[in-house]
Amino acid sequence: MYINDVKLSSLVVAQAGESYQSGATVNGWVEVLVDCPGSTGLFTYRLPAQLEIKPGDILSVPFGAQQLGAIAIRLLAQPNVDLPPEKIREVEDIVSVGFFPSAYWELLNRVAAYYYTPLIQVIRVALPPGLLGRSQRRIRLVRGEGTGKSSYLLASPNPSAFLTATARQVWELLQGQPAGDYSFAYIQQKVKSAYRGIRELLRFGLVESYLEPPRLTRPKLQKAVTLTATIDDELTTRQREILEVLRRQGGELWQNELLQICNASSSTLKTLAQKGYIVVEEREVLRTEQGPAIAGDGAKFLTSAQASALATIQTLDGFAQVLLHGVTGSGKTEVYLQAIAPLLNQGKSALVLVPEIGLTPQLTDRFRARFGNKVSVYHSALSDGERYDTWRQMLTGEPQVVIGTRSAVFAPLPNLGLIVLDEEHDSSFKQDSPIPTYHARTVAQWRAELENCPLVLGSATPSLESWVSVRRQEAGGRGQQAGGYYLSLPERVNSRPLPPVEIVDMRQELQQGNRSIFSRSLQTALQELQERKQQGILFIHRRGHSTFVSCRSCGYVLECPYCDVSLAYHHTEEKAPELLRCHYCNYGRSHPKFCPDCSSPYLKFFGSGTQRVTQELARQFPELRLIRFDSDTTRNKGSHRTLLTQFANGEADLLVGTQMLTKGLDLPQVTLVGVVAADGLLNLSDYRASERAFQTLTQVAGRAGRGDDPGMVIVQTYTTEHQVIAAVRSHDYLSFSQAELEQRQALNYPPYGRLILLRLSSLDPIQVQNTAQIIATDLSTEEELEILGPAPASILRVANRYRWQILIKFAPHALPQLPDWEEVRSLCPSSVSLTIDVDPINIM
Repeated sequence: MYINDVKLSSLVVAQAGESYQSGATVNGWVEVLVDCPGSTGLFTYRLPAQLEIKPGDILSVPFGAQQLGAIAIRLLAQPNVDLPPEKIREVEDIVSVGFFPSAYWELLNRVAAYYYTPLIQVIRVALPPGLLGRSQRRIRLVRGEGTGKSSYLLASPNPSAFLTATARQVWELLQGQPAGDYSFAYIQQKVKSAYRGIRELLRFGLVESYLEPPRLTRPKLQKAVTLTATIDDELTTRQREILEVLRRQGGELWQNELLQICNASSSTLKTLAQKGYIVVEEREVLRTEQGPAIAGDGAKFLTSAQASALATIQTLDGFAQVLLHGVTGSGKTEVYLQAIAPLLNQGKSALVLVPEIGLTPQLTDRFRARFGNKVSVYHSALSDGERYDTWRQMLTGEPQVVIGTRSAVFAPLPNLGLIVLDEEHDSSFKQDSPIPTYHARTVAQWRAELENCPLVLGSATPSLESWVSVRRQEAGGRGQQAGGYYLSLPERVNSRPLPPVEIVDMRQELQQGNRSIFSRSLQTALQELQERKQQGILFIHRRGHSTFVSCRSCGYVLECPYCDVSLAYHHTEEKAPELLRCHYCNYGRSHPKFCPDCSSPYLKFFGSGTQRVTQELARQFPELRLIRFDSDTTRNKGSHRTLLTQFANGEADLLVGTQMLTKGLDLPQVTLVGVVAADGLLNLSDYRASERAFQTLTQVAGRAGRGDDPGMVIVQTYTTEHQVIAAVRSHDYLSFSQAELEQRQALNYPPYGRLILLRLSSLDPIQVQNTAQIIATDLSTEEELEILGPAPASILRVANRYRWQILIKFAPHALPQLPDWEEVRSLCPSSVSLTIDVDPINIM
């Protein structure tokens, strides 16, 4: 939604580290965005005299009865005339000093406006989790002199004798706790009118009040031991041994490491500290993702196409959009590495975005081998502490490389020299929910413009949007216009050939008596793989064991009680209970022995998921060692790296997996790629189905033959005549894109038209349908908009919520006056949720 009172032109946000210039006027108030669901406007607070607040600071403010996180937007000399001064509350404290440079702030505002999202929602996505969490006011005892306000009552043998009954109750409550420290909220629960007693204790200096920041934003501290004096004869033999170990280690060690090496106790260290030989102090430990130790690596020799592409990228000064179209195995990553190297020497940073967390271990290892500890990783699979510390490391301004998934596009890297989107075609770069429904490619383009640096989009199968955008610019004749460049890497490194693709018609296999899920051709290839001691990949469209379970007597299909989909059969391990699971809401139940409808015992599994394929492989090829690589087996932290390392080390012959296998994995020893059933990708009710199928099949085929041994690809399908299958067979992106673009243009679909998808959902099926109809009727008055729907979503019910959608189509160049989204939202009752998805990727 648009936020009428938060527009970029009227906001002034200071550069990080700069003070807000306000002339001679003293600012006494601040306008903030509060992190509270439902609040979208700006709120005014009074500035406490002791706090120096700047725009961009993260604050803690009282909001109703709560203490909430807020962003300082602008300072005011006078509050709004409509606000009575006595009603304006005071800022509690600063949680984190601001980091929003003006270009970064403009990016957040642009995302909020384009994706119709409240600005605070965009800020939540940009910041690490917990930074805007709720702070907590705490009260603690003042112990002795020199800690806070000294008090004459502290010297008294019985300070409570001078206190009122309420203050005495609070005092005794705190005395009963070893640390003498409780939250204000807890004391209020335990003592009636506690605030009066606390005020009295504060006045006497017996307690102090402080703000505890959100738990996730506290730095991790660890005790360090530092050697401060020379080792002499006054010490015992044991003490001298400990100090000698410390000296050999450079005079500094973490306490737990020193105790472990010396098999000593902390009391020994305490004695040495009291004698003045060592100092024990708490220091911050950065929580960052720890990869394995990697040997250094130098720049590789480039092919002529790689060298030409690199030369073009290095000549760019300022914003430019580059499409690096390189076939699988053509060495795009090496071009990225050599383009980034000189930037780090110039004190600049680089941002590298990848579509899947599963890709980051391989890519990170290659970058760390080249750039060492200048490489950081930033994605949602990190712990909240790791994300917070990595985020703070970016703010230091040191030249660094950040590798991450789509949310890393908001990484606060100062002095950006290059942004890279690897596998730019991938739909994982688009966020469907929650809002903002941003596309990392679009945001990366805006960021590159605002930071005035090049953006490199790399892919073997570029998205049609990027392809058309660059080709339009190329029409100028020199391959460049308005900052657009098309760079091609048409051959693999070392002139390795692209693998031949064999298309197997499964209809003929069935006619010739082969009822296995593997064609005879694939069976032969797997047998040879085993004999030659080579490795292969099997791609399956779905995870799980079977797509659905049906009764052979009456045809009853077991369905999820909360979603309009069949339950998939999951076989966890031998002799484990058989489970049926919903892939949408994660509902699970045990597999029944009899049909719930007719009590027949004849229940059959239909379709093939990764589990079913691995079981069938184990039955037909017992000697083949398998690793399953899908979202079921990679849920735990670090499991992507573990499984890929096992495979790379030759601990398995076959990697069996889903979409994750298609995304840029570089496994040189793979000589065979088998696609078990291509039809699951082709027959989807989505205008992008053909493009997605071509990209997926071409990418998975590209995993074969990347090493010294030639590769081969076998694609099994029931529709050999499909245009996608023909294009995949010949690795022909040009003919596929040409045919697909003609269809898109005829129907005015992207990249020739623009779409906005309205998703409505509710627990009430009648109400959501009626609301969808009301909104569609209201929108149909707009002449330049084509309204498709309302229609039920392809899966009407998910997690007991009924879903309807409305698709709005319009020409991008003649941008119409788009609807007032606040008005559209007002047509929704509170029980109906509305999501506005701009430029949707998934319309199913």
